[in-house]
Amino acid sequence: MDRVEHLDRLAAQLTALPPSCGPVRLVAVDGHAGSGKSTFAARLAAALGDAPVLHLDDVATHEELFAWTGRLREQVTGPLSRGESARYAPYDWSLRRFGPARLLDPAPVVLIEGVGAGREALRPDLAWLLWMDLDARQSWARGRRRDGSAQSGFWDGWTAAETRHFAADPSRPYADTLVQEGQEGQEGYKWRRGPSATARPTLLVTARDHLPPPSGTA
Repeated sequence: MDRVEHLDRLAAQLTALPPSCGPVRLVAVDGHAGSGKSTFAARLAAALGDAPVLHLDDVATHEELFAWTGRLREQVTGPLSRGESARYAPYDWSLRRFGPARLLDPAPVVLIEGVGAGREALRPDLAWLLWMDLDARQSWARGRRRDGSAQSGFWDGWTAAETRHFAADPSRPYADTLVQEGQEGQEGYKWRRGPSATARPTLLVTARDHLPPPSGTA
């Protein structure tokens, strides 16, 4: 069974969850910067039939790397909770200003990905929290390689800010599912139940196995 078929299983089970934010099942993909959140969220969105994905990079700014909760509530989760379309202006990291507004319509599942997606203030609106289970040092090293030396100054500031954020408001202890990429040369992802789940904590699910049903589903 290949990666797409495996993600189809996860997609079906996420769709079976009760709505959590108005009519929407809001599913967060959190983890350290460089841990593979964006790639995983894109693949999961495709398995969900092109589900909308909100990138927290579009909500944060240089001055507010993590102080964006109020803006997210006003522009995104508030409208979705009322069954309305969200309207937000993505931040342009090159021009250092917000760009033209975008619409995000309510959908059966909406993914929100980025560092801090599982923060305490958002968890009441989440149907499920997935954590990319790659440690900070490895994640940051991958991110630095990806962005090159020109962004080294930004990364220095970011890693300090991320460390402070997770020290005060950790996400991993509240994750429902921990996600690990396959080893180099291997396809797919491995899964195990997160600290918030009630199933056997050491159970790993590979592309050949069925993901255990989320709590409250058959």
